[in-house]
Amino acid sequence: MISSGTFWRTVISGFIATFVMSMIAFIQGGIGLPVVDIGHIIVGSFNEVHVDEPYDILWGNTAFFMGGILLALIWVVFLMGRIPGNWFVQGLVYGLVISVVSGLILSPLVSLAAGDWFGFFYLDTWVPGLLILAGLIMHIGYGIVLTLCLKYAGVKGLDSDLTG
Repeated sequence: MISSGTFWRTVISGFIATFVMSMIAFIQGGIGLPVVDIGHIIVGSFNEVHVDEPYDILWGNTAFFMGGILLALIWVVFLMGRIPGNWFVQGLVYGLVISVVSGLILSPLVSLAAGDWFGFFYLDTWVPGLLILAGLIMHIGYGIVLTLCLKYAGVKGLDSDLTG
């Protein structure tokens, strides 16, 4: 079982990493990459199944941040002790893993739920290469910030939490 201190430090680290990822997503437009507004995409998906539009951007961003916090918890509980390297290498690896899973599974499912089809790795969009690059940059940014925050928060993973 994870201690309450490790849990809350992980939640806070996940929140910070998600915030940084959302800022990266918005500023990418300044360098010619697509702006990826995950909260807006989630809202579209939520509202697709209703006659009216009961959800606003607050719900989309809440879901986005909860997803980022869950990814942080998944990292600490299942992966942190299994991926070799320092915090920077681990952040790169986790960001890459998240980007692959997002492009292969999550994004296609969310796009279908929103009434559209992005394709696997965004191949059925107007700029698939740019979207892949934008997603990769966002997710690697998330991974690096997450592992850095966890390092400075003193979170060493579930295995060390159980023994120490």
